[in-house]
Amino acid sequence: MEQQLSQIKQDAIAAIKAATSLSELSEQRVKYLGKKGSLTAILRGMGKLAPEDRPRVGQLVNDVRKELETSLDDKQAALKANELANRLSTEKIDVTLPGRHHEIGHLHPLTLTLNKIKGIFKSMGYSIAEGPQIETDYFNFEALNLPKDHPARDMQDSFYITEDILMRTQTSPVQARTMQAHDPNSPIRIIAPGRVFRRDDYDATHSPMFTQVEGLCIDKDISFSDLKGTLTSAMRQLFSDDLELRFRPSFFPFTEPSAEVDITCVMCHGKGCRVCKGTGWLEILGSGMVHPHVLEMSGYDPKKVSGFAFGLGVERIAMLSYGIEDLRLFFDNDIRFLKQF
Repeated sequence: MEQQLSQIKQDAIAAIKAATSLSELSEQRVKYLGKKGSLTAILRGMGKLAPEDRPRVGQLVNDVRKELETSLDDKQAALKANELANRLSTEKIDVTLPGRHHEIGHLHPLTLTLNKIKGIFKSMGYSIAEGPQIETDYFNFEALNLPKDHPARDMQDSFYITEDILMRTQTSPVQARTMQAHDPNSPIRIIAPGRVFRRDDYDATHSPMFTQVEGLCIDKDISFSDLKGTLTSAMRQLFSDDLELRFRPSFFPFTEPSAEVDITCVMCHGKGCRVCKGTGWLEILGSGMVHPHVLEMSGYDPKKVSGFAFGLGVERIAMLSYGIEDLRLFFDNDIRFLKQF
């Protein structure tokens, strides 16, 4: 028995020293100290020994076990230290490298332009009004003096869902909805920003979806000079203090009189260039005094109050502000384009 213990001890220590990994070392631990290990087998066979030999053999087994456990623990510590050293040498971080840059998003150029427009009119006392993008034919056309047989409807190629429901072609319905929900005896000063939809995508300056801002002001003694003063101030804040405006007679069913508004070309400053086609002027928006019939349909007395309305395209303003030639770039989501803003 003593010879057998000496041989087990010798073989175990040699195997422990030869182990090159923690998994190999674990196998040796099980082989010699496990439930079915060599030392455990000797302890189970002690019943066959003479009673006087059992204490001595038991002590020898315990001494061998302690020696093997110490050897195993020392080897395990050495292997762990070696493994850590290897990981540190192969997985080390080069702290001299620049850190990873996390890109932060920013506002879209249309949003930047729209926010600027909102800020200008809010500073003049206007509030923001919103309405549905899917609109009824009544609010989109009829309440704006465009009955079903009116020829001006042909000016807007619309997306109809049913005979009486369509994607709104303008934000003017918000004006009609505001007027009908408002006390006719109190003034209105609103702008209505939002997306509008028309079957209109035949070139780089048109899109079936675009953004409008329409304005409405109704009160006592509102005149065309108020309209001119408001738009002149707003356009100069948008572009430059020395901007000139030109009002040309036009036709809109919901205003009378109506006017197209031109500004001096922001590219050539009125000298004439490719953008303004050599005229020195750029058409920027439509405007006019609210038609008396529109006032009456919404419950207002045109003999007591008057008002003006205007509408402009946000994409048009953004294209001029940033020098963009293709309107479709706003909706392509090309990161190379968006990174410029």
